[in-house]
Amino acid sequence: MTAAAESTFTFEGRFARELAELAVPWQAEEAPEPQLLVLNDALADELGLSPEYLRTPEGVRLLLGNHVPTGATPVAQAYAGHQFGGYSPLLGDGRALLLGEILDTEGRLRDVHLKGSGRTPFARAGDGRAVVGPMLREYLVSEAMHALNIPTTRALAVVATGRLVRRDTMLPGAVLARVASSHLRVGSFQYARATENMELLRRLADHAISRHYPESAQAEHPYLALFEAVVAAQAKLVAQWMLVGFVHGVMNTDNMTISGETIDYGPCAFMDAFNPAAVYSSIDVGGRYAYANQPVLAEWNLARLAEAMLPLFNEDQEQAVAPAVEALGKFRGQYSDAWFGGMKAKLGLAAGPAEGAEGDEASELVDGVIALLKDGPVDYTQFFRNLAHTARGNSRPARGMVLDLAAFDAWAGRWAALKPDPVQMDRVNPVYIPRNHLVEEALAAATEGDLDPFNRFLDVVRSPYEEREGLERYTEAPPEDFGNYRTFCGT
Repeated sequence: MTAAAESTFTFEGRFARELAELAVPWQAEEAPEPQLLVLNDALADELGLSPEYLRTPEGVRLLLGNHVPTGATPVAQAYAGHQFGGYSPLLGDGRALLLGEILDTEGRLRDVHLKGSGRTPFARAGDGRAVVGPMLREYLVSEAMHALNIPTTRALAVVATGRLVRRDTMLPGAVLARVASSHLRVGSFQYARATENMELLRRLADHAISRHYPESAQAEHPYLALFEAVVAAQAKLVAQWMLVGFVHGVMNTDNMTISGETIDYGPCAFMDAFNPAAVYSSIDVGGRYAYANQPVLAEWNLARLAEAMLPLFNEDQEQAVAPAVEALGKFRGQYSDAWFGGMKAKLGLAAGPAEGAEGDEASELVDGVIALLKDGPVDYTQFFRNLAHTARGNSRPARGMVLDLAAFDAWAGRWAALKPDPVQMDRVNPVYIPRNHLVEEALAAATEGDLDPFNRFLDVVRSPYEEREGLERYTEAPPEDFGNYRTFCGT
């Protein structure tokens, strides 16, 4: 029965085959006592992987990389990257493996990737392992992002290894199996360019076009079209982060995907009180990746991608710079349009470009609501959800959250004149997000062996727009004694 279950799917080794210079064949570390902690049945079905099979001993070993299925060619991927602004010519998967690609039920090629599967040649001083808490964090937050309709890698499973891992204390080890459109990064292009192997750089770009932007192949300048597509995808993605108050925390170039999916949920968090300077990463001491800086840093990362791709734009570097600058120059407008359109939706205003007197009024209302949020410690998620009550005639919930009541009343009067749609607001303003104090509560319990709080919370964030009775605690701001929240990468 096990063999039959496995025979219904086939892995491919396309990345390993087409880009061998970026792939080191490797095997996952054996887990002494594997235990499946959580499995994403819906995602497994989407991939054509039987959840029943994945729960068998052999299936669990597959999720750890200890059983290599037919066609799979596990590799550690090589890439470079700017980390907090400093360039590292060789990073790579120090504790991860690309198990291979699989065609899902829609015919899309998807990566199956393991995190915490043991040391690789890129591990440097690390042990290559991961622990239960951070792997469950990535599972929870990536599923919340997916439910919020934000492009993201997905979590397929978390498996405990049965091995203790030394961090500040000894903690239970785990492996995360995640799924992505691909794991191509800005850092992949930086690495290829650093090798000075232009044929490799070209093959990498062709691979990216084939995987993500096949229409670029028909353009007059395919590689420039590829770059333009990545710029547009990232502009939209970062705008979506900003609209829900998400702070990535580690926007290094090796954590920016070519596909436009969110990747790496280490030092990440959702804002509680609105704060443009919000920083949650323990290692971001200078606030480089603060909430308000994310669009600027995304553009900076894309400039590094342009530098890496210059030889593909034109053999004469001087002639390559102008079209690269022009393409990158579109980022700000694309980001602004996506963010402004999203803010109009959050305020229940009609979609469309900001033109004429009505457009000017909408722009002033967006600026005005940001000013209200900045004026005091206003819970970002709660405020927009409560604002829909104002649109229905009850201003008390939202009004009670701000300090300057006169300013709110003046703003709300102008806003109400545009007849905001509360039904539209409820469709885009979540009730439930992965609130930081509840994330920590769930992960602490899971580390001690109790997965019930985690599973309950997971169920809540998978339906973020549907307000449900009995879930009030999942909408509340953190208690006063929660303090300044800090997250860690887990390595």
